[in-house]
Amino acid sequence: MLKDIKITKSVKIAVITGAIILLILGAGGFIAYNSLFGAPQKQAALQQFTVPLSVDRNGGVLIDFTLSGSLKERGFIKSERGFKYALGKFEVQPGAYKISKSMNVWQIVDTLKTPYMKWVVIPEGLRKEQIAEILASELTWNEQQKDDWLTKYTALNYDYVEGVYFPDTYLIPIGESGSGTASRFIDRFNEKFAPYYDKFTQANIKWDTALKIASLVQREAGSKEDMPLIAGIIWNRLLQGMKLDIDATLQYITGQPGNWWGTVKPEYKQIDSKYNTYLYKGLPPHPICNPGLDAIEAVLNPTKTDCFYYLHDGNKEIYCAKTYEEHLKNIEKYLK
Repeated sequence: MLKDIKITKSVKIAVITGAIILLILGAGGFIAYNSLFGAPQKQAALQQFTVPLSVDRNGGVLIDFTLSGSLKERGFIKSERGFKYALGKFEVQPGAYKISKSMNVWQIVDTLKTPYMKWVVIPEGLRKEQIAEILASELTWNEQQKDDWLTKYTALNYDYVEGVYFPDTYLIPIGESGSGTASRFIDRFNEKFAPYYDKFTQANIKWDTALKIASLVQREAGSKEDMPLIAGIIWNRLLQGMKLDIDATLQYITGQPGNWWGTVKPEYKQIDSKYNTYLYKGLPPHPICNPGLDAIEAVLNPTKTDCFYYLHDGNKEIYCAKTYEEHLKNIEKYLK
């Protein structure tokens, strides 16, 4: 009987010990799990978290950014290791997301699968139809939304028909209206153009005149180094009352989806359009593209030159001439 009592006590002790061990293991497991995957706070508001573009439109690195490191630094996760495990092989896209410090790692990973704002890169020298194509692709617009952007929201003001949809990198809400997007571009243009406005005024140059010339320079230049010379030649022609004879205006007239800046054919010079600088003197009614700051700067500070003509060879090297006869010789030498 005594032996049975001792066995019973031993069993009870073993059970209790086992329960304690399991409890300790369970608590330890919970603590370990929470330290890897748990939310840093019980309650917290949503905040914007931005995943930047890794490179800009010219291929230069914008920022040294590590996703897990940034989340940890800002207090959205407790453990980079836990986040990387939960993320797996999924690649988070550049953009803006709304996350909270009250989310656990699994909730954050799920949220990072769909940005509410997307980066949209607009290169220099595009016409607004090309910009509309980019916006439609990035913001998932349908044809009606794209058409409204082109025919309504960018046509509300005569001076804003073209040229003021500034080439830059934008972070745009996916659900933003076409009107809002147009205003966003114009606001960026006003911000970037502001330092030049007074300088053009002092030079007795209207801002819209400067923008028209800048658009021609942008499309005609082989590189930004060419821009001041081309601007100087355009100014020379304007001041002498000559026709500008600029091929880019013919490209603007004849551009079509998929071929907005196609090869110029001789017969294009006879197209009756106010944009045709082979038929009509002076500047076109509106800019023919949306120029960048280098082109605008070139219009303000053109190269002083006696040249009235220019061309680019197959390597985009520019050659200018004072007379049409010299220009013809350059054509023979560099283009034929």
